[in-house]
Amino acid sequence: MKKEKVRDRIIRVASELFYKQGYNSTGINQIIAEADIAIGSLYNHFASKNDLLQAYLIKEEQDWFQGFEKSIASISHPKEKISAIIDYRKKLQKSSKFAGCPFIKIVSETGDGNTAVSAFAKNHKEKQKVMISNIVKEYDNEHQLSDSEATTENIFLLIEGAVITSTITKNNDSFDQVKKMIQGLLP
Repeated sequence: MKKEKVRDRIIRVASELFYKQGYNSTGINQIIAEADIAIGSLYNHFASKNDLLQAYLIKEEQDWFQGFEKSIASISHPKEKISAIIDYRKKLQKSSKFAGCPFIKIVSETGDGNTAVSAFAKNHKEKQKVMISNIVKEYDNEHQLSDSEATTENIFLLIEGAVITSTITKNNDSFDQVKKMIQGLLP
């Protein structure tokens, strides 16, 4: 097995802590201790905790889209791809023990005080919406939707609402309900 690089270990440990206990509740000393590194090693790779936060967001985004691409790789029909998005988000919720979306969590924690973070999260959600839009356009080519933009927006909002609801209720029932609703949007 290949040895984990120090930078990667720092990001992995910080990511786990930021997600599990929150960015503001995670101190540099805790990251150093749990990554089992010297303080100099941290600062050789990251100038500040905020730089580490940016690396965390980039890693989360890469992991999110890689996981999504893997989940639809063998699916060709657009309606099934939409279902796969819901299943993917449902799986993420279950595997995180209903901890929620890391992008929503970090924005709720840092607020507008960190414009780079809020812009990154907003951009991430826009990328998700574009991904949905591309699939809806694929579906529209075959089925002539009355308003593909509104359909995209509705699907996006329903899925995001299911994530938030499942985070609060600690179960995935909302995804099953959303799947039924979206099937109604895609005749």
